Amino acid sequence: MKLTITDGKIGVRPPVAKPHPGFLHEVGEERFKKLVYDHYELIKDSDIAFLFPIFDEDDFAEAKKHAFDFLIEISGGPDYFTQTRGEHQMVGRHAPFRIDEASRKSWLALYAPLLEALEGEGITPEYIQSFWDYLDIFSMWLVNTES
Repeated sequence: MKLTITDGKIGVRPPVAKPHPGFLHEVGEERFKKLVYDHYELIKDSDIAFLFPIFDEDDFAEAKKHAFDFLIEISGGPDYFTQTRGEHQMVGRHAPFRIDEASRKSWLALYAPLLEALEGEGITPEYIQSFWDYLDIFSMWLVNTES
């Protein structure tokens, strides 16, 4: 398993593959939710905290839920995001936020130790890699500001 961060370039949207469905199958919905929520807790004390509503508990909880709903749906799980928010349109949804390449890389780096821990829990490394690869490439799509 190699959780490396690919260099992205603003406006470049490489093709992206959804995570292998085995990832969600092995992790399960509750552990998947913990993964996403733990990531958001790390964001609170990070250099990208300013991009998130960390000082409003309700808004921050909603942001965590939206992230979970989207990522579990992308990973082959229930269509929670579509049911509550409609079409994904993630590029447009993130347009109001000034996301540069450095912020993208910080966001990804916070996921790395959380995903590495899953291997110790018996999750297949190839499945973890597929989830990482999705995050790595798709996050490039959301960069909308020069560094």
